Amino acid sequence: MADVERGPVRFSTQKSLAHRLVLATLTGRSVKITDIRSTSLEPGLAPHEISFLRLLEAVTNGSHIEISYTGTTLLYRPGLITGSAPGSGASGGVIRHEIPANCNRGISYFLLPLCLLAPFSKAPINVLFTGGVITSSTPTGDMSIDSVRTAILPLYSQFGISNNIELRIIRRSNPGPGGRGGGGEVNLVFGHQVRLPKTIHVLNPGRIKKIRGVAYSTGVSASNNARMIEAARGILNPMAGDTYVFSDVSSAPLVQTNEKGPRDATQKKKIGLGFGLSLVAESSTGCLYSADLASSSGGQAPEDIGRDCAFQLLDIVALGGAASPAGAQTMLTLMAMGTEDVGRLALGREVLGSELIINLARDLRTFGANGWGIREAGAEKDDHLVVSVVGRGVGNVGRKIA
Repeated sequence: MADVERGPVRFSTQKSLAHRLVLATLTGRSVKITDIRSTSLEPGLAPHEISFLRLLEAVTNGSHIEISYTGTTLLYRPGLITGSAPGSGASGGVIRHEIPANCNRGISYFLLPLCLLAPFSKAPINVLFTGGVITSSTPTGDMSIDSVRTAILPLYSQFGISNNIELRIIRRSNPGPGGRGGGGEVNLVFGHQVRLPKTIHVLNPGRIKKIRGVAYSTGVSASNNARMIEAARGILNPMAGDTYVFSDVSSAPLVQTNEKGPRDATQKKKIGLGFGLSLVAESSTGCLYSADLASSSGGQAPEDIGRDCAFQLLDIVALGGAASPAGAQTMLTLMAMGTEDVGRLALGREVLGSELIINLARDLRTFGANGWGIREAGAEKDDHLVVSVVGRGVGNVGRKIA
């Protein structure tokens, strides 16, 4: 329920907007965000942000959203997270969410925040994403759906959240013309709800024991996959003997256009053509590190994609710690919302000092979470720092015992 006694938490600019809305929903605090692209030629909320607000409204009950006339000010009062419960925006137990055709963000922009809300939901979450869905990685920094499935969702098992979680790729799509829109289709089923996430102590990153990946081609020749895999394996095989990259080839999705063809029939065109590579390295202690790269409109050789993605993975592993930059945000948020106990996580210095994690710590503190304790990992691990997080005990309101 929204906190009506205290005033809303205030932020400015659109930075970390989706994650701030997630924290507001989990803690029950109202939030007011101002100066959203106020100096831009296109001021106000972007299409992907408006779409995320609609998704948030669909999975909650009682949320109140106010947007100013110019779109530069947003007031959000959260409600109860109901998931796909009947009568709360779901039809037949499934929430159908259509992403706008001019969206330039990947599907992971919607999946990562939704997965953070799902364990605290009253009912299981089952969302079908349609419309301008981009399943590959994007130039805006979004990871591909393959990395979400293989590098982010397994992290929830460390918090005791592992049952009935599935991410289905019904139809793939790369970004459309101008990097906007796609034609993919994705279904997220998150059916494991808990009262509180478990406290974790992940201090030993271990050594890399295997590397897995997915090379995908959408509407282009399947030989692109073989060329990407060969280039990536040429770099990764000397580092890890157990390296295997899957190949996925699919046809390009067809979307309707406004143009009229013969006999006034609506024409369809192919969209989202391209190829890309997702790589995930797993250590001996279960730590996961991911890297993503996809073809751009400027044109890149598949060998360059495979080689650059392999080097990107090695750079992320070299950062150290027991979590990648992409997974650290998810783990630290669940630790802060978990039981009122001290959890510990080893992170690389550059990961902990990144803008993403620093802003996360500030946002958690603003929403009333406890501060973090940071200490050296030890003489043998100079590149690691241990972050201690005391859980806030937010809990799942729908799982409280009467």
